[in-house]
Amino acid sequence: MISIDNLTVEFGGFTLLDSISFVINKRDRIALVGKNGAGKTTLMKIISGLQSPSRGNVSIPKDTTVSYLPQQMQLSDNDTVYKETEKAFAHIHETEKEIERLNRELSERTDYESEAFAKLIEKVTHLSEHFQLTGGANYHAELEKTLMGLGFTRDDFNRPTAEFSGGWRMRIELAKLLLQRPDVLLLDEPTNHLDIESIQWLESFMATSPGAVMLVSHDRAFINNTTQRTIELELAHLYDYKVKYDEYVVLRRERREQQMRAFENQQKMIADTEDFIERFRYKATKAVQVQSRIKQLEKIERIEVDEEDNAMLRLKFPPAPRSGSYPVIVENLSKSYGNHTVFQNVTFTINRGEKVAFVGKNGEGKSTLVKCIMGEITDYQGDLTLGHHVKMGYFAQNQAQLLNESKTVFETVDDVATGDIRMKIRDILGAFMFGGEASDKKVSVLSGGERSRLAMIRLLLEPVNLLILDEPTNHLDMRSKDVLKNALKDFDGTAIIVSHDRDFLNGLVDKVYEFGNKKVREHLGGIYEFLEHKKIENLQELERRTVEMQQSVKEEVKNVSYEEQKEQARILRKLEKTVAEHEQKITELEKKISDIEILMATPEGAVDHSLYVRHEALKNELSQITDKWANALEELDRLK
Repeated sequence: MISIDNLTVEFGGFTLLDSISFVINKRDRIALVGKNGAGKTTLMKIISGLQSPSRGNVSIPKDTTVSYLPQQMQLSDNDTVYKETEKAFAHIHETEKEIERLNRELSERTDYESEAFAKLIEKVTHLSEHFQLTGGANYHAELEKTLMGLGFTRDDFNRPTAEFSGGWRMRIELAKLLLQRPDVLLLDEPTNHLDIESIQWLESFMATSPGAVMLVSHDRAFINNTTQRTIELELAHLYDYKVKYDEYVVLRRERREQQMRAFENQQKMIADTEDFIERFRYKATKAVQVQSRIKQLEKIERIEVDEEDNAMLRLKFPPAPRSGSYPVIVENLSKSYGNHTVFQNVTFTINRGEKVAFVGKNGEGKSTLVKCIMGEITDYQGDLTLGHHVKMGYFAQNQAQLLNESKTVFETVDDVATGDIRMKIRDILGAFMFGGEASDKKVSVLSGGERSRLAMIRLLLEPVNLLILDEPTNHLDMRSKDVLKNALKDFDGTAIIVSHDRDFLNGLVDKVYEFGNKKVREHLGGIYEFLEHKKIENLQELERRTVEMQQSVKEEVKNVSYEEQKEQARILRKLEKTVAEHEQKITELEKKISDIEILMATPEGAVDHSLYVRHEALKNELSQITDKWANALEELDRLK
C-alpha cells in the first residue's frame, strides 16, 4: 500500500537514515522500535508528509489516506469535546450538503427526459449510497462509543475542551483520528496519556480496524497485544522482523551475536592485513602484495555494532532507613471540591516493604490521594496517618521543573550521589539515555522528557523508605524501564506506583488499589490477576444483562404464532447465508486489490496503465458488494 524506497535523511553531515526500504501492506500492524534518536519520529513524519527526506521516495496510492498522531501537538480550545470530535466527520457533512444541493436542483428542473437530468439522478444516488456506507446516518453512536472508550463520560461531552488537561485533549485528537478510519494510522506514543482501561479499549479497537497501523510505544504489553511485525531502526539501518515484539527481542539477540562474531573476525582480518603491510612496506619484492592489501583494506565495508551493551547494568537504591511497620494508614478518608466528590470513606493500610499500584481512569482521585499522603492536600475528611520515621521520595512530571537549570546533567546527579555509586554515575546516565556528551548538557537546554528522566535518576539515589512514583515510565525507553523496574524490585522500602504500564507493574507490585465511582477497592495479587478479576466481574455483569434480555425476548416470542416463527426463521437463515456469501466475496476482492496495490508500488507497476484500470474496476465491484452486504446485515439485525 505504501512503498518506502532508498530513503536517506542527513543532518549536517550526520546520516540518521541510510537508504532504507520497506513496504507497509494493508492491515499491517507494525511496531517501530529503536533507541531514542534513532529516527522513529522522523520516519513517521516523512510518511505522513510533514517532512521531506534528503533522498529517496515514499510512494502512496492517490486514494490512500494517512493520519498521524504525534507525541505533542497544537490543540484547539474553541469547542466542546463533542463538537471538536465531530470534526472527524467533516467529509460526511460535506457529502450531506452536496446531496441537499443536488436534490434542490432536481426539484427545480423540468427536463426529466434529458441526459443531464439522468446524470444528476445517478450522481445523487451514488452520493447517497456513499453517505450510507461511510456511516452518515449513525456516526453519532460511533463517536460516543469512541469517546467513552477513551475514558470520557457523557457529562464531559458538552464541556469546553479548554477545561481539560493536555493529556485529555490528546485523547480527543486520538478519537478524531480513530473515527476517520484512515487507511494507514501512525501513532507516536499513544498510551502516554491513557489509563489501563482506555489502553485495553484501544487494543480492542485496533484489532478490528481495517486499516494498517504503525506505532511507536515503550509500552511492551501494548505493542505485543497490537502488532505482528517489528521494524527496528539502528545505526541508520532498518531491520524488518515479521514477528511480535517479544519474538523480535530473541531474534535481535541472535542477530547481534552473529554481528559480533562477524565484527571480531573482520577486526582480526584487518589487524593481520595491517601487520602484513607494516612488515613488508619497504621490501621491494613485496611491493605488489602490499599495494594489493592496502587497496583491499580501503574497499572493506566496516561492520558496525551498536555501542549500547550495558543492558545488564543493575542500579541499586541506597539502603532505606527503617520505618515503622505501617508507613501509610488511611481511615474513612473523603475528599471533595465543592459539590464534586473525588472519593469517600476510603480505608486501607500499606505495610512496610510492600509495593502497591494505584490504578483506574484518570480523574478518579489517584493523584489527589497521593497529594494527601504527601501533605500537599490537608482539607480532607477522615484520618491519614504516616508511620514512624517515614522519609518520602516523590516523582511526578512537575518534579522536572524544579531542577537547577545552570547545572549540567552530570553535576545534577553528582550532587545527590553518595558512596560507591559515585563511581558509576556515567553508567547510570547512559542507562537513562544520557550517555557520552549528553551528560555535559546544561539542564536549561533539556526537553521536558529529558528533564523527567533526570529527575527520576536523582530520586533513585536519595535514601528514602517510602517511594511515590506518579506515571514514572512515560518518558523512558524499554531499557531504562527495565533498569528502573529491577531497582524497584531490589528496593527494601515501601513503594506506591501510579501507572498504566501493565508490563512495568507485572512482577513488581503485590497489591492493587482500584480507583473508581468515588471508591478505592483493594485487590491482593499482581496487575494481571487484578485485570483477570475485573474481566470476570464484567462478564458476570454482562451475563446478568443477557439473562434479563433473554427473559424479555421470551415474553415477546410467546405472543408470536408458530407459523410466523417458522417463516421468520427461514428468512433469517436466508439472510445469514447471503451475508456470509457477501463477506467471502469482499475478502476475495480485498485480496485481489491488495495484490494489485503491491504491484502498483513497484517502479514497473507505477507506469502500467492496465493495473490502474483493473484496480478501479475491482474497487467499484467491492463498493457494490459492500453496499449489498451492509443492506443484508442491516435487515438481519432488524429481524433479529
